Amino acid sequence: MGSRLKRIGTWAVYVIGALSIGYLALYAYAMFTQPKLVPGEPIQIFRKPDAPKYS
Repeated sequence: MGSRLKRIGTWAVYVIGALSIGYLALYAYAMFTQPKLVPGEPIQIFRKPDAPKYS
């Protein structure tokens, strides 16, 4: 029984480690591929031309 719990714990550590590495990889990808914001530059907001005007 003790050996089985040890094996489950080892696999749990592997799964948590793999998930954390995947999360860090996605975070790095998002940081390097996002558009660079320049202070003072207008932000482009894309709307459908036929969208209703609420103001």
